[in-house]
Amino acid sequence: MEYQFKIHYTRDEARALLPQIREWLQQLVDLRDQLRTSEQRAGALMERGEDAGGNLVNTWVRQMADVRLVLMEFQKREVQIKDIDRGLVDFPAIIGGQEVFLCWEKDETDIEFWHDLESGYAGRERLGGAPDHGTSA
Repeated sequence: MEYQFKIHYTRDEARALLPQIREWLQQLVDLRDQLRTSEQRAGALMERGEDAGGNLVNTWVRQMADVRLVLMEFQKREVQIKDIDRGLVDFPAIIGGQEVFLCWEKDETDIEFWHDLESGYAGRERLGGAPDHGTSA
């Protein structure tokens, strides 16, 4: 059977990534806030007709590069961020031979839900046990 994702996580494999996922999500929130501040400063300078270049632009470029680095960590693991503020993340998995997502939110203590690839958060169902198998990340 051909699957959409190359990496599939067992519940235990996804659990093991949660501390790092939490850290990356917090980095993304912090960087987003820093970018907003930089963009507001640049906007204020441009409204006054002042030069918005130099250190401000260099800072903004570094922040964007940092965002890209964190997003690449998710991408190379095929872990999907659905909502940064909620910390909503999906891990590709196999349950009953079907490709699905293990679904987790940052305020949840464990990975307890899954949904099919199309239904999203609204289709979440509680896990009965660990998914059948996965391919290590």
